[in-house]
Order: sequence, then structure tokens, then C-alpha cells
Amino acid sequence: MERSLTLSGFSWPRALSFLSGLGMIVASAMTIDHYFSANFPETIWEGSFCDINAFFNCDSSAFSMISQLGGVPLGYFGLVVGVLVSLGTLFPSAPFERSNKSISLLNFVGVVGLLLFSIFVIGSLCLLCTGFYLFSILSFLLFWRYGIDSDAPGLLEKWVRPSPKYLATFAVFTAAGGYGFMEFHQAKEKAQAGGVQAEIVEQYFSLPTVALPSFLSPFWSVRSTERFEEAPVQIVEYGDLLCPDCKLLADQIHRLEEEFPGKINLAYQLFPLEGACNDVVEKDLHPGACEISFMAAHDPERFKAIHDEIWAAWPEPRKPEWRQDLARRHGVEGSVNDPQTRALVQRIIQTGKEYPPTSDRYSFGIRSTPTMILNGRMVIGTLPYDQLRAIVEAILQRSEGGRFMENWVQR
Repeated sequence: MERSLTLSGFSWPRALSFLSGLGMIVASAMTIDHYFSANFPETIWEGSFCDINAFFNCDSSAFSMISQLGGVPLGYFGLVVGVLVSLGTLFPSAPFERSNKSISLLNFVGVVGLLLFSIFVIGSLCLLCTGFYLFSILSFLLFWRYGIDSDAPGLLEKWVRPSPKYLATFAVFTAAGGYGFMEFHQAKEKAQAGGVQAEIVEQYFSLPTVALPSFLSPFWSVRSTERFEEAPVQIVEYGDLLCPDCKLLADQIHRLEEEFPGKINLAYQLFPLEGACNDVVEKDLHPGACEISFMAAHDPERFKAIHDEIWAAWPEPRKPEWRQDLARRHGVEGSVNDPQTRALVQRIIQTGKEYPPTSDRYSFGIRSTPTMILNGRMVIGTLPYDQLRAIVEAILQRSEGGRFMENWVQR
């Protein structure tokens, strides 16, 4: 009998093939759910998640340029592959297996490409995506070792003999599902631009007010006025210069600065999530975060340039050699061992203890980065840009005597 992964009755390879397909389905469904949760949160409290450390970070993938194609989450295509592999083991046929084998090769190439893009371009790896990668690789190896036509002489004969009828059927169902996701994506965007953003603004103004830290950082990434309180939009950001979500917020702040020139002050409270210098939270997520914070704080006149250069070069700042070169170029080589610099950064970090807990899991309100004190209200984590912009616009309209909610509804 010709060797086959699915046509030889029950076997452990066939069972593993089914499990690999099921694993792809589960991992893809989770990535799709995370994509919509991250990009279209329904409340200001949802924030982002899956930030294990600077490298293992699902949010970076959810906000990246490869997270969706035309409004269709990339995870949907993985879901289709998983369904086909699973169905192929339950309803085996030679044309089905040949088609799935060709698809597994294409999927494997795509997985390798996405993995390399994530590591070398985005600079982080999504744990949910990694699960899909592993199940995809397992599926590919099973087709390579046990699949139909494995004894064929040429590469095309081994891998590229799909059934046109099956492929056409797969394409129709994939296109139909993709269209449904496009419509759903558009509906989400419309909801965000209307009622959801209005609700987010209301939720923001319902947050309890908090005081500014007892010691306001002298390091400002955005300065519109001489005194901090003189700007209509006042942001105190507890940030980590090696935090991927802080990179996202930095990009958003840059856009806000361009849209609302002369309206924003942002004081950057250095809060590296590394145990070497931060005893406020029991997190040790970003190796090198203390070092780069000392570099940024060593010369107040250099802070803005160092801050902007770090985010412009992301994810290179995670590399020790890049940080050493940064110190040389800005003349701050002695920052790590400078007592005054260390004392200043420590003074800023300790202000994180001044805020009451917002969760039973943590001793203090400042427990993660980024955390903003935005005009006296604490916003933990990141929001989609349109939601953050809506809050800023509402603050500005209130400062100018406007009626934001009425104006918003009339749009």
C-alpha cells in the first residue's frame, strides 16, 4: 500500500495530525480574539495583556503591520489551515491529503517568514502565535515523513499535487469567511468612531482623580510651556525605555503632539521594570532597563534626544552593545556608576509607591508600564490611538468651555 498520513486507518501519525490541526485552530482563535481585544477594547479598563517581557509580547504583534490583511486578522488564515488539517484526518481521501500537503508546505513557508519578521523587525514574539507556529511545524513534519507521494522522485511530485476541485472549494469558503471578517472589522471601526469612543471618554472622566507625584520628573519628552500645569493636557508617564508598549505609546504621543501643537506637556517618570533598581514592583521583565534609564537621566539636556533615539531605533536598544554605543555617542558612559544619577532615578521610581492599589495583586497603583496620570486620572496600559485622541480632544474642549459629548454625538 502506498504510504499515506490519513489513508492507512488509525495510526499515531494520523492522530498527531488531527491534534496539530486542532492546536492550530485553538491558537488561531486566541490570536483573533486578542487582535480584536487589543485594537477595539470596549472599555478603558481592558488595556492590553500578554506582556511577559520585552521579547515575549503579544501586543506588539496585535498592533503591528502584519496583524491583518484588508481587515481580516492574520489568525483567520491559520484557523482555515487548522480546520482543513483536522477535517482531512476525519474524512480522508487521496485528493484531500494531497491538497492539505501542498497547503502545509505553503503554511510552513509563511510561518517561517512570520517568525523571522517578528524576531528581526518587530523585535518580539507573540506566545499565542508561537503556539500556532509549533503546531504548524508539527503538521508539516508529519506530511513530510508520512504523507502521500513521499516516495515520488521530484519536489513538485512530492508536494505540489493538489486537487483543483478541493482547492476551489477551499478558496470559496475561505473567501466567504474572510469577507465576513472584513465586514465585522468595519463594524468595529465604525463603533469605535462613534458610541464606543464616547463611552471611553465618559469612563475616563468617571475615573477617580489622583495627585501628581510628590517629585515630578525633570525629564520631559514633550514640552509646550515652562510650567507643567500651564499646558491644557498634562501627562505624567511612568515608563520603561525597554518596554514595547511604551514604544507604542511614544508613537501615539508623537502623533498627538503633531495634531495638538503647543497643548501637551509630558513628564517622563522613569520606571524601569527591572529588579536591579526598582523595588516598587516585583517584576523583572526588561534586562538593561535600569542601565538605559541611568543613561537617559545623566544629562537632563540630553534626555529628549536619547528618549527619541531609543524609540526610533527600536528594538535595537535591547542589545547591550547598542546601549554602550548610545552612551558613547551622547557622552554618558559614566551614568551607570554615577551616584547622583542613580539617586535621581531612584527618587523618581519611589514615587510609584504614592498611589493606592488598583488591584489586589499589587501593592501600589503604579505597577506596570506605561501608566499615565492624564490630567489627574490614572490610565493603565495602552489604548487604540483614536480612543486616546478622543480623550485628549475632550480634555481640550473642556478646558476651552466646550461640550464634548454633544459635539461628539453630532458628528
